[in-house]
Amino acid sequence: MWTGRPERLETPMFLRAAAVVMFAAAFISVCFAIVIARSLGASPTPTLLFGAWAVTLGLVLLHGPRVWLARVSYEVTEHHVVFKRGPFRRSIERSAVSFARIHWLGPGVGDVELVRAVPTGALRRRLMLRLHGLKAPDRVAAIVAGHEDVVLPGRDDRLLAQRLQLGERVLWAAHPRPSWRAYLPRHRGWTNVALSVFLLAVGVRMVTTSVPTLKKLLAAGISSQTLTFEALVTGLGLATLTVLATSFVLFYLAVIRPGRLAGTTRYLVTNRRVLIQRGKEELHLDRKKIVDVIDAPAGDGLRDVFLVLDGPRARALAANGAFREDEAMPGLCPVLERVDDLEGLSRALNAPEEPLPRAA
Repeated sequence: MWTGRPERLETPMFLRAAAVVMFAAAFISVCFAIVIARSLGASPTPTLLFGAWAVTLGLVLLHGPRVWLARVSYEVTEHHVVFKRGPFRRSIERSAVSFARIHWLGPGVGDVELVRAVPTGALRRRLMLRLHGLKAPDRVAAIVAGHEDVVLPGRDDRLLAQRLQLGERVLWAAHPRPSWRAYLPRHRGWTNVALSVFLLAVGVRMVTTSVPTLKKLLAAGISSQTLTFEALVTGLGLATLTVLATSFVLFYLAVIRPGRLAGTTRYLVTNRRVLIQRGKEELHLDRKKIVDVIDAPAGDGLRDVFLVLDGPRARALAANGAFREDEAMPGLCPVLERVDDLEGLSRALNAPEEPLPRAA
């Protein structure tokens, strides 16, 4: 039905950040190797070996994913979506796909995640297939869903309301009501906050111990113009900066980023699908996959609406987001948060699906 390859090879953000940390550790190692060799007269070999290891690991983290994806190909057959690289194969049944997530990397290029609903409880597991760097990813998602004949060409990452399928119309639209609660960490976000506070304390401790130590060295007669002293200051400064920067990044990811993304979230219910857009990420869900709707109080008279999905061997037990299990399913989930028009949403979800015209 369709074949393709990654059009854009990109290393995930967290791997790029890890590579930067490795490169910083390597540079810090070189600085301390200079100090060890010139001031202590000891062999700097162990420190330099650690630096070489850090550089190697950083290069693997930075370029490894792109090397892996360079030989990947994708196929959509009559019944399956297949991820292939040499003898390696992964596949997912098209009929078992509960919803698709699209992560835009740039105009007209993005990743497609195909997510399957699975039972909750002891049988809970994560079933997902990600297709990287696709051209027109929304069109590929439509092909997987069997709607390739109603997808208009020339799509890009404009607003969802401007990129509907042929004959599709919006029945209901909304966005979550702004609230300070959007900045509260969720689930493992609290772990990131705890790590952020710990690293901040470590960074402050490094500053409060490094400055007096450097002052004592200057008082002992070490010139601030020597290579040894400059290497020591550079190494200590970069190590402290790395710790503080990591602390800030963790706090940003756990607190600031979710709150900012909440302000960009949009919900659409059409005569065919439920669509959620949040920043550069989208969720596409066929309404026929929804078997039940659960709403819960969200404060201030608003409601959180959970869409319970259906799938093969997962009858009405789609825990992939329907019960906000963020630990097992990161990313956008079929949940409409802080909705104030529950009646209008119910009417739109219960409206009969209209047959879509066929593209000429």
